[in-house]
Amino acid sequence: MQLSYKRNNFPFQYPFSLAKGTKTHQDSLQVCLSFAALKGWGEATAITYHNVTVEDMIKVLEARKMMIERYTFIEPERFWHFLHHLIPAEKFLTSALDIAGWDLFGKMKRQPVYQLLGLNWENVPLTDYTLGIATPEAITARIKAHPFPVYKMKIGSAADLEAVRAARQLTDARIRLDINEAWTLEDARILLPELEALNIELIEQPLHREDISGMQALRALTSIPIIADEACQGEKDLEQVAALYDGINVKLSKCSGLTPAFSLVKAAKAKQLKVMLGCMSEGVVGCTAISHLLPLADYADIDGPLILEDNTFSGMQIKEGYITAPQGTGLGLQAIE
Repeated sequence: MQLSYKRNNFPFQYPFSLAKGTKTHQDSLQVCLSFAALKGWGEATAITYHNVTVEDMIKVLEARKMMIERYTFIEPERFWHFLHHLIPAEKFLTSALDIAGWDLFGKMKRQPVYQLLGLNWENVPLTDYTLGIATPEAITARIKAHPFPVYKMKIGSAADLEAVRAARQLTDARIRLDINEAWTLEDARILLPELEALNIELIEQPLHREDISGMQALRALTSIPIIADEACQGEKDLEQVAALYDGINVKLSKCSGLTPAFSLVKAAKAKQLKVMLGCMSEGVVGCTAISHLLPLADYADIDGPLILEDNTFSGMQIKEGYITAPQGTGLGLQAIE
């Protein structure tokens, strides 16, 4: 097996602002596992608040490249366990390699990944289109430019409420909010009544992940479903999360790949938690990979290819929020030369 990689820097269509900061480009690492004429592709992005950079991932990759290439690849689950022990602190890089392993395995078996997982492409949720924090005027312009059945709005403080009002005045689409841990419990007490009136579909990670008492109190303040993101990094967090939230946001890089994500989704469902599939601003490769779990999901936030300019691959197809079944074998990717 041969391992290669490529660094990319994808521009956002609009400056992408959330409570943790603003970025105009997304740094990304694409990895490729080759066996004979077959190639499997994976991706992980650089995320500042997770202290992940492409430079650091490349350093680890170069240090472990020979061991990875010597590995006898049989099937992805074993490969993930090998990686988990080889680079235990590298969730994002492990995820990229695990994704590539599944793509390669699907091509070996001549099947799409979702079928290898025993799934049928039925009852898949619509993906949202994400609107970063912006003025009411900018939000209005972006909604007009991108009519969609579901929007996810990033907001931080009460100052962003005007933008939510503007969005609701303009569209009857479903609107969900992502707070990225920016609220205090007092913020929630003030804002939740108005958000109830604005018919918000769900709220993602309103308080800091460690504010357990705050989340216990918040649950009594609203009937809007609350989804855990930063508070759920993997299966080890499910017991606590199930007592505080209505669902979880599953992201491949956060939990270290398709292999653990598949297990996490099933474990969450067993605890009667709703499941959102999300992304870390990955491009076509990363978003196409997680889309293979869509038949298990209740919500989807897999819009990287819509908000980024990624011309490296064709893959997942989105029409009015609906993601069609991946075509071809493996992940269903085609490199754009």
